[in-house]
Amino acid sequence: MTDTDVDALLIGGGVASAAAAAELRKQGFAGSIALVTRELDPPYRRPPITKQLLGPEAGDTDLAVVSPQWWDDNDVQLRTRSAVLSLDTETRTATLADKTEIRYRSALLATGAMVRRLSLPGSANAGIHYLRAPANAHKLRAQAAAAHRAVLVGGSFISAEVAASLTESGVECTMVMPERAPLETAFGPEVASHVARLLTARGVTLVCGEQVSEFTGDGTATGVRTASGRDIPGDLVVVGSGAVPDTKLARKAGLRLGPSGGILCDRTLCTSATGHWAAGDVCEYHSEVHGRALRVEHEDHAIAQGVTAAHGILGQPVAHREVPYFWTELAGWARFEYVGPATQWDRTRVTGSWDSDFTVWYERGGRVVAALTSGRPEDLDRARAEIVRA
Repeated sequence: MTDTDVDALLIGGGVASAAAAAELRKQGFAGSIALVTRELDPPYRRPPITKQLLGPEAGDTDLAVVSPQWWDDNDVQLRTRSAVLSLDTETRTATLADKTEIRYRSALLATGAMVRRLSLPGSANAGIHYLRAPANAHKLRAQAAAAHRAVLVGGSFISAEVAASLTESGVECTMVMPERAPLETAFGPEVASHVARLLTARGVTLVCGEQVSEFTGDGTATGVRTASGRDIPGDLVVVGSGAVPDTKLARKAGLRLGPSGGILCDRTLCTSATGHWAAGDVCEYHSEVHGRALRVEHEDHAIAQGVTAAHGILGQPVAHREVPYFWTELAGWARFEYVGPATQWDRTRVTGSWDSDFTVWYERGGRVVAALTSGRPEDLDRARAEIVRA
């Protein structure tokens, strides 16, 4: 006997679930909707965690996707602090941590991703930070107020964004990475060199070509040591080592996974179980635009996928043909926008000037496969059109 029945069960407390709920109501869906999440708070935006929440205006930052009243006004049952432990896709029953059972007709799995933690000597030291939730940012900000130096591990977006935010707050930052420059893996050497110049001009120290081998300190972090034996001191350490899709529930339910580790979906974002869709960081779908399986970790694309999944729940499945969009901002120093994504390219073209506004066009076989711009947003529409045509 189930405790409750719903027409649409949305699992996960991110923007993908929130977007799905909003689209269902927008399209006139009259059935019951329940959003269940282990998160402590209603769905919120993640990009400000590494930006606004670490800056001087943190107290004025509202992360909520919608107002608290929206859920009642749209008759969406919101269950925070309620993890779904198992999913029976045959009987369409979800079991929660408190043993509550929910019978559903359709389900969306939007369980997001988990930070990739480094298992290194000294990893139990206090003062080592991973950023995923607002509470992580609040804790880091409190400790940064009394810190003089910070070490950022990795050449990722998170490391660069946090370094910029902390620098603006008066903390001396050092980024340690195996790459030759920040963001090189995603955008290539030209963009990486530009970002490196930007960061160093603002006082961020870059230690490139070095792998962190351990966290130094006895109980409390005092910095990191690299594989070459170099000690880099810091009053606190922030790790930006990426994230991994949270597929524990999907695996337990027997859903197929893709080559990138996400929940494998067709072009409409339907999983291997009929009536079950996926969206957000955990979704690995067949992209008609790219001609391959694709998994994208960014909030804007999660929102778009939530909308697509909602149409599947409505019984009106459509192919997800959104060209993924990404943006990052470094404490007001620079803002980069990107469409793609491209994992391989054989040529880049730069229009504009590195000293002002520019766009980097990534091409493969004579066709545009991605574009990154700073200050030329109009180029993104052209890039999207060329990517779709390719």
